[in-house]
Amino acid sequence: MARLCSSQKFSPDSLCGQRGPRQRGGPRVPTRAFPRIYGARPPPVHDDPRHDAVGNLMSALEGAGRGLTTSGDGRAAIMAAVETLEGLGAESVTTGEDLSSRWRLLWTTEKETLFILRNARWFGTEAGDVYQIIDVGEGRLQNVITFPPTGSFVVDSSIEVVDDKRVAFEFKTACLKVPGMQLPVPPYGKGWFDTVYVDDDIRVAKDSRNDTLIVARDGPPEMFET
Repeated sequence: MARLCSSQKFSPDSLCGQRGPRQRGGPRVPTRAFPRIYGARPPPVHDDPRHDAVGNLMSALEGAGRGLTTSGDGRAAIMAAVETLEGLGAESVTTGEDLSSRWRLLWTTEKETLFILRNARWFGTEAGDVYQIIDVGEGRLQNVITFPPTGSFVVDSSIEVVDDKRVAFEFKTACLKVPGMQLPVPPYGKGWFDTVYVDDDIRVAKDSRNDTLIVARDGPPEMFET
């Protein structure tokens, strides 16, 4: 994620509903609904290549465990689907208000995030959903790892749009909350991420540390309390 993301869950039809992916500035594409966010690729029903590319990505994410249980072959399939979507989104502006949302983690290569997900038991808990919350208008980003029922690790950052694809960020504050403890963590660092593909439902980003992030739109950009 951009260093290190209440939770709405997808219903079987909620990822793409009764329509296909729509990029910023692109038309809606009528399709059958994807069976689930991690469901099998649906049969092609139109000629828009984005539909097949997103379907390939969803299929490749099956069993990947947000990056924790991705095999070598699985990673290769995911990255191939990412490259295809990046090519399809090459001419799109991805740093407008469409970027503002609460995004739920589907998959990442970011080592710090995966380390916390894998070792949450050290804090006497298990990791829940992970979010990246972006509010372009407010110039704000949060990365959030939840520890149900009430714990979280929240990193606040400022953001600035650099160009049609790139957003720069700088960490401001961080706080770890687990049962019986609330611990401010000194934030450090800054960087950037490029949103290489975004539609009504998913976003794919690459960042200054050569990590890849795949997230699903999960609601408005409502920040977590810190």
